[in-house]
Formats: sequence, C-alpha cells, structure tokens
Amino acid sequence: MTIRPRENVRSWLGLAVLVVPTALLAMDVTILYLASPHLAASLGPSRAELLWILDVYGFVIAALLVPMGVLGDRVGRRRLLLVGAALFAGGSVFAAFAPTTGALIAARALLGVAGAMVLPSTLALISTMFHERRGTAIGIWAAAMSGGIALGPVVGGALLQTWWWGAAFLVAVPVMALLLVAGPLLLPEHHGPVRSIDVLSVGLFVVATVLCVYGLKHFAVLPAVAGVGVGVWFVMRQRAVADPLVETALFRGRFGRAVLVLVANTAVTGGVYLLVTQRLQENHAPLEAGLLLLPAAVAMIVTSVLAPRLANAMSAGTTVAVSLLVAMAGFVIVPHSTVLGIVVVYVGQGPVMALVTDLVVGAAPAEKAGSAAAVSETGMEFGLALGVAVIGTLGAVTGFGTVALVAAVVSLLLAVVARLT
Repeated sequence: MTIRPRENVRSWLGLAVLVVPTALLAMDVTILYLASPHLAASLGPSRAELLWILDVYGFVIAALLVPMGVLGDRVGRRRLLLVGAALFAGGSVFAAFAPTTGALIAARALLGVAGAMVLPSTLALISTMFHERRGTAIGIWAAAMSGGIALGPVVGGALLQTWWWGAAFLVAVPVMALLLVAGPLLLPEHHGPVRSIDVLSVGLFVVATVLCVYGLKHFAVLPAVAGVGVGVWFVMRQRAVADPLVETALFRGRFGRAVLVLVANTAVTGGVYLLVTQRLQENHAPLEAGLLLLPAAVAMIVTSVLAPRLANAMSAGTTVAVSLLVAMAGFVIVPHSTVLGIVVVYVGQGPVMALVTDLVVGAAPAEKAGSAAAVSETGMEFGLALGVAVIGTLGAVTGFGTVALVAAVVSLLLAVVARLT
C-alpha cells in the first residue's frame, strides 16, 4: 500500500506525542478511584463532596468539549492543544497541594477546562494527519484513551503505596512538559473552517449539561427537568442559527446510533469499573488492587489496536456487536469472579471504543471532523461521569450483582443497535 506523504515518519511520531497526553487525561478520570480512603482521611470530605472530587473533572470536560472544539477550529488546533497542556500542568500542581476539599474540587474543575482544550485537538489533528491509515491511528488513540481509563487505578495504587494522594496529579507535569516541547516540532497547525461562536449556544450547552448532571447526581427532579428543557432549547437554537455549535443533522442515522452506543456503553462500563475498584479495596492494599486490574487494562489496549483488523474481517458494526456480547458475558461473570469478569469485559470493550470512535468521526464530512471529534469525546466523558454518578449510586442502593445484571442487559441492547450501524 502506498502511504501518502502526510502519513510519514513525522506523522507517526506526532501520533505518539498525541496519545501520551490522551492516556494521561483519560487516566485522570479513574486515577483517584483507589485514593478515596486517603482523601477521606486527609481532607475529611462528605460523601457528596467525595463524589464531586471524583467526577467534576469528567463533567466539566463533557460540558466544554464541543465549545472548545469550535474554538480550536478558529484559533488553531495545535495552539489550543498547547495552551491546554500548560494549563493542565499548572492545575495538576494546584490539585496535588490542595489544602481543602473545596480547593481540590476547584482544581479538578480547572483540570477539566484544560482537558477540554486538549482532547478534541488530539483527535482532530489525527484526522488531519492521517487518511489511508486513519482507522489504525484512531485505534491507537482509542487504545490510549481506554488504556488510560483502565490504568488509572493501577498507577494510582502504585503511587499511593509510596507517596500521598497528591502524587497522582503530579505525574501529569512531565507528560505535559513533553507535549509542550515536542508538539511544535512534530504536530502541524491546522485551522478548520472559519466559524463564528454563538455565545448563547455555548451557554445553553453548558447549563443543560450542569443541570442534568446535578439532577442525576442528587436525584433532584426539578434541576433534571430544567436541564432537559434547556437542552431542547439548545437543539432548537442549533436548527435556527446559520453556524450552529453542533450540526443536529449529523445525529440522523449512523452517526446518531454510534454516539448512543458510545455514551451508554461508556456509562455502564465506567460505573461497573468504579464498583470493581471499590470491591477490590476491601481486601487488598492499593498497589495490590491496582495490579489485579492490570490484566484488564492490557486486554483493552491489545484489542483496541487489533480492532481495525477485526473490522476488515467483518464489518465494523458486526465487530462492535460481537464485542458488546463479549462484554455482556464479562458483566455476568464479574459478581462471581471479579478479576476474570472485568478482564472479559475489557476484551470486549477495546474494539467497541476504537471502532465506535472511528464510526463517529468517519460518519461526519471532512470539514466537520473537529466537531465530530468533540461530540465523540463528549459522549465518552459524559458517559464516564454519568456512570460514576448513577451506576455508583445504584450499586450502593441495590448491590453489585444488580448493577452487573443491568450492565449486561444494556450491552445486549447496544449490540442490537450496533449491528444496524
């Protein structure tokens, strides 16, 4: 196969520069899973405050990814990436030495803002840098994303074994420093189509996300209903303005089904993974619990990278459907054998993450790749945060077995949807 000039050695080195911070940003979602007892002892947060520490990062990213994707089109995707990297490094130091619960929550929110600058830029730049091998490049990117999520507790456990909980944040500083040095040398600058930013749309999107999330977290009906109402206003606004923040027409057909699978699957998997880490902590030290999760992380990374080959043997939709059935089997196993079950779950999750991301980006026109990338990542981040808030609370109320059963049923239903995609 002839590789186009843009897919040369520099492109692959640039991909390596992009996937490392991607893994780190994903890791920040789960790296504190094993740190909960240490945070409780050090800062004394209430249960609600502890949940905010865990998931405010993901919620802020979910609220800002789409606006930041549009901003990257205007100011340059590499430029926004580097600004976000610098802000993330500073926010990590702030979080590591936060003296109070409120300060740590604020620091995690700041990290969410920085992460929202970095993430859409990584995937949008990959779409620009690769054409013939885009599926492979996105598979590697997805492996970094899913692997970072899975490795978060492993790295967190190792750091907690030797240092204090703040070390989980300081690991980001050298990674972002590497990006700041290597990014200008290896990554091309790229501007999308010049787009005006509708400030009202940005405000509606953020408010809808925050209200819905708050309502779900606290089982508060009024904020949730208000959030849905603002969300409807947001959709109507997108149909009315000449340059919408999100192209609602993209959600018809294949694109919309892929986003649905992405959000729902990430929510149930992220929620179950949180409960698994808590379960392992009951009988194991942080490092030991993290090492028990290592096989699952490795399984997800390997199957993510192999996903494009599997899709070539079958269709992408069939591969995703089969992978979801594998994950379903893992959810059935996990209440009885935690480590084996989560390994089977993540064997199935690797191809799902890689191929659904490629389906979302590939279903959009090339000139809207940045927007599609932001929607894809918003779905993942919102799904993870939703899983922590809803599935985590459901597990506390109904028990681990019930949550695993719900996850298995959701995976089965999503397999049907994926087969049609």
